[in-house]
Amino acid sequence: MRVVSLVPSLTEAVAETLPGVVVGATDWCTRPADLSVARVGGTKNPRLERILGLAPDLVIANEEENRAPDLDALRTAGAQVLVTEVREVTQAFGELDRMLTACGARTRPRWLDEAEEAWSAPVPEPRTRAVVPIWRRPWMVLGRDTFAGDVLRRLGVGNLYAAHSERYPRVPVEELNAARPGLVVLPDEPYRFTAADGPEAFPGLPCALVSGRHLTWYGPSLAEAPRVLDRALRAAAR
Repeated sequence: MRVVSLVPSLTEAVAETLPGVVVGATDWCTRPADLSVARVGGTKNPRLERILGLAPDLVIANEEENRAPDLDALRTAGAQVLVTEVREVTQAFGELDRMLTACGARTRPRWLDEAEEAWSAPVPEPRTRAVVPIWRRPWMVLGRDTFAGDVLRRLGVGNLYAAHSERYPRVPVEELNAARPGLVVLPDEPYRFTAADGPEAFPGLPCALVSGRHLTWYGPSLAEAPRVLDRALRAAAR
């Protein structure tokens, strides 16, 4: 199999499970750390001619990460395209299994079993409610029906904007502060929030700097995500 991946988390999942199968990936595909494949542009602006030039047996994508016109153009040119859709943690396991099977996996990888076991605990009652910025200039937050929102929900952190009509609403930072959340969750992607860039916008509110890979990726990182995220969230809430 020759696979081109247009999603960082899927790149990691395939490369860890089927070494050598991924022949092309986006510029944002940073895992595994030793990944050495042709680069085909970004998730939103892939270089279609380069993808087709790699003669892939399969292009793997995601309905949220990638643009439908790009995927349609690849199909029109004769490429086989598999598109995942993941809005909840439990949905990720079946989609990953389906995708890996299509890429040539004959058995389910151990990391996927470990990930499913790691998330098998009952969903707790929320111990706090948070706002989760994902961008600034303008400020954008997690809204309804998001994978990251479900990750936090399963760790006991509710999303104050979970009932918003938009999935990623733009909300002025003044409104975010006025909502008086119990916690502000600041991931390092897609916007790279850091200790010096983000918390200062929320004076007096506890801020948790968390790994975007553990919060938003669905792949091998799912196995350790509950432990890594829970530690960061609880430390910030003290």
